[in-house]
Amino acid sequence: MMDRREFLERCGAAGLGQTLFPGALLGLMAQSASAQQAAKYEAPRISENPAITVEMLDAAAAIAGITLTDEQKKMMLGDVITQLKGLQAIRDLHLPNSVAPADVFDPRPVGFVMPKAGASAEQVHEKADATLLANKEKLAFASIGELGALLRAKKISAVELAKFYLERLRRLDPKLHLLITATEERALKQAATLDAEAAKGKWRGPLHGIPWGAKDLLAVKGYPTTWGAGGFEHQVIDEDATVVQRLDAAGAVLIAKLTLGALAQGDLWFGGKTRNPWNPKQGSSGSSAGPASAVAAGCCAFAIGSETQGSISSPSTRCGTTGHRPTFGFVPRTGAMALSWSMDKLGPICHNVQDAALVMAAIAGADEKDLSVRSDVHFAGTPAIKMDSLRVGYLESAFAEPTPRAAEKDETPAQREQRERNFERQRYDSKYDRATLDALRGMGIKLIPVKLPALPFSSISKVLGVEAAASFDEITRNGRVNLLTEQSPNDWPNQFRTARMYSGVDYVQAMRARSLIIAELAKLFASVDIIVTPSGGPQLTATNLSGHPAVIVPNGLRGQDAPLPQDTSDGGRMNVGGPGTPVSITFLGQLYDDARLLAFARMYQEKTRFHLAHPAL
Repeated sequence: MMDRREFLERCGAAGLGQTLFPGALLGLMAQSASAQQAAKYEAPRISENPAITVEMLDAAAAIAGITLTDEQKKMMLGDVITQLKGLQAIRDLHLPNSVAPADVFDPRPVGFVMPKAGASAEQVHEKADATLLANKEKLAFASIGELGALLRAKKISAVELAKFYLERLRRLDPKLHLLITATEERALKQAATLDAEAAKGKWRGPLHGIPWGAKDLLAVKGYPTTWGAGGFEHQVIDEDATVVQRLDAAGAVLIAKLTLGALAQGDLWFGGKTRNPWNPKQGSSGSSAGPASAVAAGCCAFAIGSETQGSISSPSTRCGTTGHRPTFGFVPRTGAMALSWSMDKLGPICHNVQDAALVMAAIAGADEKDLSVRSDVHFAGTPAIKMDSLRVGYLESAFAEPTPRAAEKDETPAQREQRERNFERQRYDSKYDRATLDALRGMGIKLIPVKLPALPFSSISKVLGVEAAASFDEITRNGRVNLLTEQSPNDWPNQFRTARMYSGVDYVQAMRARSLIIAELAKLFASVDIIVTPSGGPQLTATNLSGHPAVIVPNGLRGQDAPLPQDTSDGGRMNVGGPGTPVSITFLGQLYDDARLLAFARMYQEKTRFHLAHPAL
């Protein structure tokens, strides 16, 4: 049987690469070969590996970065052999992805005091706008408040609204590749129940009857939970994730399970590459690829994504949506695929900040299963704030005018041209970041320059790869990881294997260094309440390691004079930016102070109104 990559390449050559057809056929192929796979994908036992010798310890010592004498190696050999035998006993437990480590990451620095929660739930006071019903394109991009007003005025039913978005999802999916599974039966049954309740005057709240989509790492009873990954196309997890249960209770209607890059990396999944609605030749970025693309395309009112290190921020930036990455330990991850237990976070991707706050009010708080979520965290809504009472910082160096990178030795003419074009793209985009500072000053805010601590964030972030390798240890050892579509040096299969060379001692040392990040950022946030920053750069790694919340908002559209992307090929990895595509800005907040952070971002968004722009589909 041809391998997955060869099959997709042949489908692409035949003009079938931009549909779900290859993924569907691959699923059938996987079913027919299931007996073969069951035998093939069994990891060898440690006892079947070559015997450990003194000479092997030399190579292991080099990888670990230590030096051993001959006497020390002889002394170690017996213990290393015994240690390996012990590993087999743990492997024989076949730990499922849902089993978390016994230790739980806590982002709170010493002396931390939990912010007080608001007194009441987020309120919306929209009037029913019947003109939305006459313009389906406007209806598709309506806010939660606008849709709720139509539902309460009986201008449209929950069933009709669910059908509207389901039809739009299916119509745009061949262009955007954002849908894995439509949950139509579940959605229409739930919507009918909600309509019956509404007829009796019962309303569950602002999300009553609002259609939404789930990143397909959230378990939903009766439907596949594929994690976007080859080899998991038919996986069914017989439970509803906590956030699914809570949104059900709030009256939101789940209409679809949306794409994610395979095992939460990038935007390429087993059925293709999810696309950016502003430029369908571009990927939507990831790994919350489908949620951002679907919201940006008006295929659902909101979606739930996840972030470990950029997976809400990056696709929200690419697709021009509003994303909220909550404080670590604010939203329970029970029933969600684990990638990194100490860094994974679930959060909303929406049309605007107010919608994000409405969703947060429904999903935040402890569930007594995910032990990272504290019992004293609550989210009732965004408080009233005065801009002049806030201390707002900005990462000064990140907003500086870009300077050209010096030429490298032996640089070729082609390399020089690429370097110069990259600089032009960077310089063009940076003006949008600096315009944010002007807009904030125009709102009466006195900005305080701040800087990140000088710590090796990228090196410390290796803990993510180690935890991810543990999450998917068994498929790495038994070879199923080779079913993933992407197999480059930067993709998970290679990263999982590489992480096995990272010692337990070094992992603990990196986590200790992470404590320094927490302490240093606590000092930084002692002087400011909010930090404004470009959406990329080292802050993204630093604040994901520290657990701080972020709100990513659209910040304008590149003009027709924008430099072209580095790669303009269809679906190219470097096909990013260019004329007519969105840019974003990020606001960072103090730990567990998500409500005030969202309130600030909402005021900026209502002032600038960039969120009202939508792609022409």
